[in-house]
Amino acid sequence: MLILASASPRRRELLTQAGFAFSVQPADVMEDPRPNEDPIAYVTRLAREKAQAVYAQAGGAGVQVLGADTTVTLDNHLLGKPENAQDAARMLRVLSGRTHRVVTGVALVTAERTQVAAEVTAVEFLTLSNQEIERYIATGEPMDKAGAYGIQGYAARWIPRIHGCYFNVVGLPISLVATLIEAGSQ
Repeated sequence: MLILASASPRRRELLTQAGFAFSVQPADVMEDPRPNEDPIAYVTRLAREKAQAVYAQAGGAGVQVLGADTTVTLDNHLLGKPENAQDAARMLRVLSGRTHRVVTGVALVTAERTQVAAEVTAVEFLTLSNQEIERYIATGEPMDKAGAYGIQGYAARWIPRIHGCYFNVVGLPISLVATLIEAGSQ
């Protein structure tokens, strides 16, 4: 039995589209980065902590718990979910006209082991005008997303190319997850 330790509707959609049967039990862990924590270390730590917390509550024989966490990073600075519209505008201005990285950590906890991995995708952004940023923020879409944008929505118009896994940018690198789940089932 697979349990997704995340409240993310995008992760639920991606797992469902990929044909996985699962239940959802969000984890409650502190998501503050540690001082000088590398982006990959940060997201893999959070993914592991989320999966372990849910496994401690619901685990047992045959149970697999999947944890995940995604961040956007530019010049090794983390851009998490915006706190408000002004923070979203700040993030979008920083990303404008530049290439950044989206990093997702995933962890799969079973009775036998804990597997942890990360996926990194480079995302190129066009240069955005202040009016474009204001219109986008007015849609509400950026408010619950790392880096203040969703590649699968309105912001797709500003992303001419990516290098890496598209699904990683949405929030869950499905191929990597499938590999972990299949390895965890053996």
